Amino acid sequence: MRLSYRWLQMIALVTTMVMIANLQYSWTLFVKPLQHDHGWSLANVQWAFTLFILFQTWVQPLDGWLIDRVGMKFFFTAAGVMSGLGWAALGYVQTLPQLYFAYAVAGAGAALVYSGSIGSVLKWFRDRRGLASGIIAAGYGTGSLLFIPIIVRLIETKGSRQAFIWTGIVPGVIIIAIAQFVRHPNAEEAKQAVASATARVVTVRRNEGQFSTGEMLRTTHFYVLYAMFVMMATGGLLVTAQAGPVAESWGLPLTSLTLATALSPLANGGSRIFWGWVSDHLGREITMAMAFILNAMALVSVILLGPMSGTLFTITIVLTFFTWGGTFSLFPSILGDWFGARHSTSNYSFLYTAKGVASILAGGVAALLYQHLGSWSSAIYGSAALALISGLLAIVVRSTPLPRRPIAPLGTFDGDSTLTA
Repeated sequence: MRLSYRWLQMIALVTTMVMIANLQYSWTLFVKPLQHDHGWSLANVQWAFTLFILFQTWVQPLDGWLIDRVGMKFFFTAAGVMSGLGWAALGYVQTLPQLYFAYAVAGAGAALVYSGSIGSVLKWFRDRRGLASGIIAAGYGTGSLLFIPIIVRLIETKGSRQAFIWTGIVPGVIIIAIAQFVRHPNAEEAKQAVASATARVVTVRRNEGQFSTGEMLRTTHFYVLYAMFVMMATGGLLVTAQAGPVAESWGLPLTSLTLATALSPLANGGSRIFWGWVSDHLGREITMAMAFILNAMALVSVILLGPMSGTLFTITIVLTFFTWGGTFSLFPSILGDWFGARHSTSNYSFLYTAKGVASILAGGVAALLYQHLGSWSSAIYGSAALALISGLLAIVVRSTPLPRRPIAPLGTFDGDSTLTA
């Protein structure tokens, strides 16, 4: 296997992740314009964000299973169409159902890109799962940095409609073009990836068995990881969706929100690479415990220090993203270690639905709590508590045995049995 080719695939997949990043991470810039233009309440607008995340995650079990078996070209092409048109259509919505439908379509398109990209790099880079998944996830975490200045400028000069249109159509076309070239490794390339992983000395705990999705779903280990993912995803999603409303409620200047929104993608993306790389050296569970407990502390600092000044608000938001972003490199990595890489797209797509569950808490529920209580304290402190529990659970799972794959009956044959890693 040519080493350069898998890195070309990595570059292509990272680019597609960058192209869908603004769908989630620039949303907070549109919340106030949507409220102003249509007279909708904060909770009504933020339920759209929840629906986007639900579709971006809950579509993945189906598309992950199909991508593993059919390939990537068709689904990435469809992703470019859906994400581009869905986001652009948000500029034309006049009713809440239209808002929810358009954002959900964009979410379904993003799901195809996300699940296909993560699953593919886990197959190409079995020897560096933490780093590879971190780089891919960083594309999603930092991609909005490319779009935020453009969106801010377009909203100020042309209005939110033009911002939606241009940052929807152009990325959609780029995804369609890249879709013609991305693919999973073939049988020979996969064997060489396995050989590289076997030869590499690692400190992570790794299973040799290749679990199908059905086998994975019958293990207790999966549901522990699922609960950890839900708890850990909530705080960062809350900050992603509510940073604008939070800053406004605290009377902070728009420049602080703009700076926090501009710096957060760097922290978010850098976090995914950093914690993924650390986990390749220290082990997944230890790294998870460190990052998740630090995230709980960062969330507490948001509520304690953030209201004091725009500078402290920016610093605490950036710290929150730096300790949160690793979630999206650590969970696919540990899933590949525990359950194998052969069915990685399908397997991770089921785990990734935990983000959808977290979005319910971080989007609509958090906005409702603010409307009823007049304060963000309950939502942010609650998110910090969930992150802390997730970090403590990581310590617990470190001492538990790895999941065991059921032994196939005599006379059966697993057609891909040579690809164990």
